[in-house]
Amino acid sequence: MTGDDVLFVLARLRRAEVDVWIGGGWGIDALIGEQTRHHRDVDLMHRQDHEAAVVAALSEAGFEESLDWRPIRFVVTAPDGREIDLHPLVFADDGSAVQASPEPERPFVYPSSCFVTGTIAGKTVPCLSAEQQVYFHQGYEPSDRDLHDMAHLRRVFGIATFF
Repeated sequence: MTGDDVLFVLARLRRAEVDVWIGGGWGIDALIGEQTRHHRDVDLMHRQDHEAAVVAALSEAGFEESLDWRPIRFVVTAPDGREIDLHPLVFADDGSAVQASPEPERPFVYPSSCFVTGTIAGKTVPCLSAEQQVYFHQGYEPSDRDLHDMAHLRRVFGIATFF
């Protein structure tokens, strides 16, 4: 998934008038303002009540559902192999949100302050904050990609990480 691919997807979703935020590796690169590694997919958080519009817009762009782990997440894939990992969020009146987790009594929490912007290829994009990225990178054995991403967050933001 290239930066141009991410911008194409975001433009498609913007035209559909849905709110999304980039997480994962592309989200970290957006915060840093440069692409630091190859990305096989893009992680997008979206308002759960916008899900039908998200799916329709991506379907029109050739993406088809390839994994369904709702309500936690689902994946759509293009014929050329590009993947989008989608995470439905339920928002509260204060702008915070929650996402279902494998442990229903412990949903993933998104404080309102975690919805920020970054840049991809010089374009401003919605993404998750450095603190939220660190929050999601804990409690598991990190991959080489995770180690790479956390090292960049420490370097650029001076933020403490779990590994």
